[in-house]
Amino acid sequence: MKRVTTVIVNYRLKYFLEQTLLSVEEAYTEVDGRTIVIDNNSGDDSVDFLEERFPSVTFIRNKENVGFAKANNQGFALSDTDFILVLNPDTIIGSDTLKDAVKWMDEHPECGAIGVKMVDGNGYFLPESKRSFPSTWNSFCKLFGLSSIFPKSRLFARYHLRYLDKEQPHKVPVLAGAFMLLRTDLTKKVGGFDEDFFMYGEDMDLSYRMITDAMCNYYLPIPIIHYKGECTKTESLNYVKIFYEAMHIFYRKHYPRSSWFNKIVVKTAIVFRMCISAISTKLIKPISQQFKRNAKACDTYIVSHRPNEIVNIIESEGFSSNNIFKFNSIDAIPTLNKCANIILDDREMNYQSIINTIIENKKRTHFFHIYSSRNNIIISPKKQR
Repeated sequence: MKRVTTVIVNYRLKYFLEQTLLSVEEAYTEVDGRTIVIDNNSGDDSVDFLEERFPSVTFIRNKENVGFAKANNQGFALSDTDFILVLNPDTIIGSDTLKDAVKWMDEHPECGAIGVKMVDGNGYFLPESKRSFPSTWNSFCKLFGLSSIFPKSRLFARYHLRYLDKEQPHKVPVLAGAFMLLRTDLTKKVGGFDEDFFMYGEDMDLSYRMITDAMCNYYLPIPIIHYKGECTKTESLNYVKIFYEAMHIFYRKHYPRSSWFNKIVVKTAIVFRMCISAISTKLIKPISQQFKRNAKACDTYIVSHRPNEIVNIIESEGFSSNNIFKFNSIDAIPTLNKCANIILDDREMNYQSIINTIIENKKRTHFFHIYSSRNNIIISPKKQR
């Protein structure tokens, strides 16, 4: 029996998904697994593009966008492995990721599900990697920004459990749907994702149901890259609306006696956040964008023994660069205290090395990109927008 079935739901992210699939293949050198991709009617050539390149992957084409929960359940139904990995199509995992997570599962029979240390495309930790259940108080603190103001407080920062050391394993209530390693038998026993959730909230609901008298969820400090974390901002009006709707479903299902009170408190916080978002959109962002337009372009640093192909496509990829520098290794780049685009060549680094390199060299002025040699393009968060 194969150990892991990786289930990925795609919607118009073919280049990111290709990178994800390649990183999963790299991880399968350490753990036996299979992959199922469910395409939610992307309306582009995603499946045709990828099916030819990944003949061992099972592709399911939905005729409509059925949502994240329902599409994942389609993959769960086909799983006959020890574990199911729910994985987003804009992630990169390392060669050791599955090996280390499966080993933890084998050594901790009380562990029903695992989440990991997610970082954004520039190496910075994403707080949604570990969360608590969205009680009225936790949601209130998050939506009113108290958790950000007091990040180490056990009173105000419960939503993202910011006071727990991100470099240590912990039992946690909620795991992120971008990466959830689940015991297959337990997942099927609790019924998989609740399809009442179209997008957002389904991971909290499943985490809630995965915790039983004998089982618990764990956060492990195994690093992966999650690009989407850079684009999903809590200041977004759409995000705030979707978050509220998901919370309402969760409260109605799991806290029915207090759902009316939760609704009032959270809705008040939603209105507050929407006002802040509107002010940001109308006043702050235009000023910020003007400063960016007036700022000098970043220098670009290519890390490759074969940089000329990358140089040739930099302009076509929309990079505004003062100077272009070529280096054989990241260690050869001098200390930089100014804006720098750093491009890593996937022909010369495996994905574990790429993840480690980005995390070890993160800096607020550094913006990392990956050269996709198979497509002669540069992968960076802006390609999602």
